[in-house]
Amino acid sequence: MAPPSLLGPPELYTPFQPSQPTQPTPTGDPFVDALVANFNKVDTNDDELPPMGFTENMSVTFLSSGNPCLDFFFHVVPDTPSESLTERLSVAWNHNPLMTLKLICNLRGVRGTGKSDKEGYYTAALWLHKFHPKTLAGNIPSLADFGYFKDLPELLYRLLEGSDVRKNQKAEWIGRRKGRHMKRRRSLSSESGSRSASDGEFKEEKLKTRKKEIQSSPDVEAKIAKAMERSMILKEKASTERKIKKVSMAKKALERYQSDPHFQRLYDRVSDFFADCLKSDLQFLNSGELNKISLAAKWCPSVDSSFDRSTLLCESIARKLFPRQSDPEYEGIEEAHYAYRVRDRLRKQVLVPLRKVLELPESFMGANQWNAIPYNRVASVAMKNYKKKFVEHDGERFAQYLEDVKAGKTKIAAGALLPHQIIASLNDGEEDGGEVAELQWKRMVDDLLEKGKLRNCISVCDVSGSMGGTPMEVCVALGLLVSELSEDPWKGKVITFSADPQLHLIQGDSLKSKTQFIMSMDWGYNTDFQKVFDQILKVAVDAKLKEEQMVKRVFVFSDMEFDQASANSWETDYQVIVRKFSEKGYGSSVPQIVFWNLRDSRATPVPANEKGVALVSGFSKNLMNLFLNGDGVIQPDAIMELAVSGSEYQKLVVLD
Repeated sequence: MAPPSLLGPPELYTPFQPSQPTQPTPTGDPFVDALVANFNKVDTNDDELPPMGFTENMSVTFLSSGNPCLDFFFHVVPDTPSESLTERLSVAWNHNPLMTLKLICNLRGVRGTGKSDKEGYYTAALWLHKFHPKTLAGNIPSLADFGYFKDLPELLYRLLEGSDVRKNQKAEWIGRRKGRHMKRRRSLSSESGSRSASDGEFKEEKLKTRKKEIQSSPDVEAKIAKAMERSMILKEKASTERKIKKVSMAKKALERYQSDPHFQRLYDRVSDFFADCLKSDLQFLNSGELNKISLAAKWCPSVDSSFDRSTLLCESIARKLFPRQSDPEYEGIEEAHYAYRVRDRLRKQVLVPLRKVLELPESFMGANQWNAIPYNRVASVAMKNYKKKFVEHDGERFAQYLEDVKAGKTKIAAGALLPHQIIASLNDGEEDGGEVAELQWKRMVDDLLEKGKLRNCISVCDVSGSMGGTPMEVCVALGLLVSELSEDPWKGKVITFSADPQLHLIQGDSLKSKTQFIMSMDWGYNTDFQKVFDQILKVAVDAKLKEEQMVKRVFVFSDMEFDQASANSWETDYQVIVRKFSEKGYGSSVPQIVFWNLRDSRATPVPANEKGVALVSGFSKNLMNLFLNGDGVIQPDAIMELAVSGSEYQKLVVLD
């Protein structure tokens, strides 16, 4: 719908075809011809193993899977430093550009098999803009499908303000909060130090002192006037600073747009996409096809919002929705007046009506219409963030909604939340007794069970010291999730491994009680991975189990930094496990192992082509979809390819 000149060069819409090397002209000398033909060939011998090294605890490990794309898939987790992420990204792109593009989108994916790693995705997308800008701009519609519409203006904002802008803003906010807290503490400390026998006496004494100050003042009105004048000066100063900042941000966006063709291409594609979606949504609104309306209106920056002021995106979208030639009233008016008119129309005629039909909770909250919020339409993250306000402003109706969810009369959203985030929200659930978290967890489990169950599987949770913090929380959450998705007799069971691995039957009938049970288990501080499989093998040998009775699949949630496993100086953990099982007559029934990486690390348990093993990573439950009802043989590179095999990935194209 935008003028052709804004659509970018033809290459933007033509899939990139890598150039083919020219064939050398034969020289007639057999040795020279063979040398020219084969000198630059990559050795693809499957028997050649990747480089080896040691874990942090001196166990032998591979330092790479041998496939740079798989290394990116396995090693990039939410705590991976941006420098390490982009380094792996560059190597992977050189190896296979299209697969790497798919893996970038897999980082963001909040649905299907994606990892929901928002910050990792933004880092990768900014790298893509820097080195392959046509590819990023040419895949804008697909990028919105993997994440949200809001990702698109966010990328523009970070390109304008710097890749670390959000991290810096968060640090400033924490600093201001700490400053206010310290000031409040000093004030309270000062007051408590000067108090009399009781708070009542202190307040009375302070009131008397204040009255004396006022009465003894020669000119109370003058002091009040002076204070008001000072307040007015401060307000004017703040207003001036805001105006200067607004002009500065707009100037920065405009100069970048006019001077940087790569930024201009991306900017135009983003505004084109928003304009196209909003135009279609208005048609659906007018035809009554409300279920087809997208979330473009929700995530489009509001006119004159901070997002709009820093990117000028509303003006660009409005110009495309309401071009000059679309209405005679725009003919002959000044450019600034035209821009003002179409921005106002964007707000009144597009965003307001579409947001109204979307029934966004923010719209009702802003209008103080709490009793009109349709709770069954509140997104999972919004429910988690706003539940305290719902209880405060609409407690009775909100409580009834939760009762209806428990009774199966309505539903609660949980799709965008990570398992450990739901468990963490139990702790801030005083206002609702943790009910929202309980119901969201149940919804998440039920949604996964509809797709299948985990057959003959058990999870092993690394509870060693190196897993402290978020990785430990994720480990517990995913371990609990596997136990609830498993069929009997493994349902509700989990193994912890440290110095002495233990098999636990998780006790409790609620998420809160189950989590408390797991947290109260015996936690160790080392990572004796071998003991887990020694114990599994011992149980099988002692019970004289047949090979087909052996547990089929073991999920290992860990940072892969295992303890030293073997006296053989170059025998990895997995090689030791296979050897031990073979020695006891279980060589053909070594459990399949899903190594699920939760922390930034170089340790790589197996090479890319090792059958019977998977290498996955991240904090999302979405990758669990790959193993539901899965009884076939697994292999690291095959599982990676399966993770990015969905129809949404087939739309991606490499353009430069």
